[in-house]
Amino acid sequence: MRVTVLLGGASDERDVSLATGAQMTSALREAGHEVCAFDTVRGRILDDVEEAALRDRGVEPDPPAGPWRDLIASGHLSTLLDDPRAGTADVYALALHGGAGEDGTIQGVLQAAGLAFTGSDRIGCLLAMDKDVSKRLMRDADIATPRWATDEFDAQRLIEEVGLPMVVKAANGGSSLRLERAGDPAELDAALAAARQFQDRVVAEAWVTGREFTVGIVAGEALPVGEIVPEHDFFDYACKYQPGLAQEIFPADVDAAAARRMQDLALRVHGILRLRDYSRVDFMEDETGQIWCLEANNLPGMTANSLLPRAARAAGMEFPELCDRLVRLAAERRNPDSATGV
Repeated sequence: MRVTVLLGGASDERDVSLATGAQMTSALREAGHEVCAFDTVRGRILDDVEEAALRDRGVEPDPPAGPWRDLIASGHLSTLLDDPRAGTADVYALALHGGAGEDGTIQGVLQAAGLAFTGSDRIGCLLAMDKDVSKRLMRDADIATPRWATDEFDAQRLIEEVGLPMVVKAANGGSSLRLERAGDPAELDAALAAARQFQDRVVAEAWVTGREFTVGIVAGEALPVGEIVPEHDFFDYACKYQPGLAQEIFPADVDAAAARRMQDLALRVHGILRLRDYSRVDFMEDETGQIWCLEANNLPGMTANSLLPRAARAAGMEFPELCDRLVRLAAERRNPDSATGV
C-alpha cells in the first residue's frame, strides 16, 4: 500500500512526534509499503537526510519551543492533498502527539475528506484527551480513578476535596508535560501559579503511591502488562524519552489475576472512550492492591522502544509487524478488500 506518515505537528510534543514518525516510516517500508513522511507544519515531505537524522537523534531532553501553526489543522488540507506523493496515499498513518494531532482536530479533517487514517476517530480522540471527561466516564462505569477537581484554584479547597499529595496538570496535556506534583501547601501554591499559565483547563488529581503499570491494546486484544519504574518521583518527560531514566519491564512481574484484571479494565476503558485500533491505558496499584486507572492514550508513542511496541514485542509482534497491522486496520475500514494487498 501507499502510506503517508503524518508527523511533526504544532504541539509541545512535536519532538516526540518527529521521532515516532521517522521510526514508523522506516518500519512500514520494512513491512513492504511505499511510504513517505509529511510534516503537517512545514507542509512538505521529509527527504532521506532529514528522516535519517530524526531516526538517529531520538527525543531531545527538553520539549521544543513553538509557536508553530499546523497547516492541516487550520484548514489547509490542500497542502497535503496537492502533493503528488503524500496526497495519493491509501492510508495516512498518524504519528502525531498532543494538540491538534491528538485531540481529534486533524482526525476530523481527514474524516471529513473521506481519507483512511490510523487510530481513533475524532470523537474517541476528544474523549480520551480531555482528562476531566475521560475520568467522568470511567467513574460512571465504576472504574476506579483517583479523586480529582477541575479548574479549581483555591488551594485550601483542593486540599479538602483532593488531598495531598496531588498532581496539577493540563486537562489535555500529554508526555507528562505541564504537570506539577504538590506534596505540601507551598508546593501546591507554586503548582497552581504554574497552572494559570497553561492556557488550558486544569485538573488536580490525587497522587497514588505504588507500582505503575501500562496495558496496550491492538485490534481489540490486550497485550501483556508492563511495569514502569522511573528514576524520578514519577514518569516525567525525561524518564519517558531519555535512556536509562526508567525501567520498562515486559511482561510485568505481577500475579496472573492482577494482570488479567488490568487487561480487562484496559479493554473496558478503550471501549468506554470509543477508541479504535490501538491505545494504551495506564494504571497504578496502591499498597492495598487497589488498581486505579490514570488515563488512556489514544495516540501512544510509537518509536520501536516506546511502551506499546514493547508490549507488542512481548506478545511476539515485532515493530514492523505492528505498524503494518495498524495501517491494514485503517485500510479495512475504507475497503474490506484493500488490506489484502501491499
